[in-house]
Amino acid sequence: MRKLFVVSFFIIFSMLTAWSIIWPPAVWSFLFMGPVYLLGFYDMVQPKHSIVRNYPVFGHLRYLMEELRPKIYQYFIESDTNGTPFNRQNRSVVYQRAKMVDDTRPFGTELDVYDNGYEWLNHSIAAIDHHKLNMDPRVKVGGPACKQPYMASVFNISAMSFGSLSMNAILALNGGARLDNFAHNTGEGGLSDYHLQPGGDIIWQIGTGYFSCRHKDGTINYDAFAERAVLPQVKMIEIKLSQGAKPGHGGILPAAKVTPEIARIRLVEMGEDVVSPPYHTAFTNPLELMVFIQKLRDLSGGKPVGFKLCVGHKSEFLAICKAMVKTGITPDFITVDGGEGGTGAAPLEFSNSVGMPLREALAFVYDALTGFDLKKHIKLIASGKVATGFDLVKNFALGADMCNSARGMMFALGCIQALECNTNTCPTGVATQDKSLMKGLVVDDKKVRVANFHRQTVGSAIQMIGAAGLTKPCDLHRMYIYRRVNHSQILTYGELFPYIPKGSLLNTPYPASFEFDMAISSENTFVPDYSGVTNVDYSNVSSY
Repeated sequence: MRKLFVVSFFIIFSMLTAWSIIWPPAVWSFLFMGPVYLLGFYDMVQPKHSIVRNYPVFGHLRYLMEELRPKIYQYFIESDTNGTPFNRQNRSVVYQRAKMVDDTRPFGTELDVYDNGYEWLNHSIAAIDHHKLNMDPRVKVGGPACKQPYMASVFNISAMSFGSLSMNAILALNGGARLDNFAHNTGEGGLSDYHLQPGGDIIWQIGTGYFSCRHKDGTINYDAFAERAVLPQVKMIEIKLSQGAKPGHGGILPAAKVTPEIARIRLVEMGEDVVSPPYHTAFTNPLELMVFIQKLRDLSGGKPVGFKLCVGHKSEFLAICKAMVKTGITPDFITVDGGEGGTGAAPLEFSNSVGMPLREALAFVYDALTGFDLKKHIKLIASGKVATGFDLVKNFALGADMCNSARGMMFALGCIQALECNTNTCPTGVATQDKSLMKGLVVDDKKVRVANFHRQTVGSAIQMIGAAGLTKPCDLHRMYIYRRVNHSQILTYGELFPYIPKGSLLNTPYPASFEFDMAISSENTFVPDYSGVTNVDYSNVSSY
């Protein structure tokens, strides 16, 4: 191809030269052909791209097709049910509910109900008329030590930071939260003006960087925390231990991206890299975590304080539960983030291969709290690919009291799943700081859509609960959800994730599924201790 390019250049150049001599206006053709051939000769000598080096000019078509591939696939190839991370069917129902247009489907389900993994809700002959149900159920978040409990919606906006999302996206999300009376999680990027301006309820997330409440050295500034935590819009405080997109992974905001606005909001220095370490410096073990929770609760005036985690080592969560029992201090809520979560940028390996998926994690956390007899004080929030009423129902059945949605709310804002969240080129103005793209997101329109999506999705979940013969989300349990595990076998969530008795982790013998992790966990450290592990005598183990 290189030889062909050189030969064709000399032939065409000679022909154009001769033509220009015969007909002088033809010299203008060099304005078109000249840059093409200059590009081709540059392609042959540049060292970085083998394709264009071997196929001058034409090799660039590869990069053009690579750029167009996701869009061609999404619009022309994928079916309604095979797109990822969210298929077209789920995206469409969010758009329809956000716009308040018909969200019904004709001609039956497109899902293969005999395919492995198909799930459904058991309905009842004694179904309840949804007009008789409470379409806006509320959950009281706040344990015995909480002085300002919060009556939360069962469906709220998950953690997404200003900086990851645009100013207009944050304004629209919080405006929607105010319109339909639900909560908006700030994400770890700090409590910005744009979170506060519309007046919606706020869950302030405190991450490892302690943004909006930090000293110059990156440690937490309790005075700065207290100053913001008592704001009336801040209803709950969430300590982020880890997140589903990249659990156990920190982050760096390069100095070049630290604008004066971001520096002011996050309380960081201009001209310096901003580091979010993969661990907290305010505590080093489960006991200290409990003390930290109580301190933030006191400084906030007694508001609900909890933590968010993507479950990794089960022993670590059990160690936290042991610390709760020993200190008598409990969080008011725990947010369980599934390994399938994520909105912005994360390393591929972390997105694909680190962190426990939501179903398994949620069931485990619920069972652990039940085993230590702690669930009565703590509300559970499920987060991870929640976009439909059935997503809420499944999580309620596994033990969640509430659910958070990030990408579902982004779809309500107009996100088209262009998969450009990490490039600053989001075409809908949602995940970008480019002001020219941001203008495409009209706050007054999109905040109404966010409110519509919230109201319609909660209504859909409540109607499904009514179809099961129940009146409230808390009435659901695991036996109501079935899952096909192979072509000829179906199991309930109760069989897939068996309950353990209340208080069964307070004394031996422990349930068999918890025996090993209980043995290696301690309230004094997050690190599992394998030194004292011996073979289990299963003849004396609880049958649960």
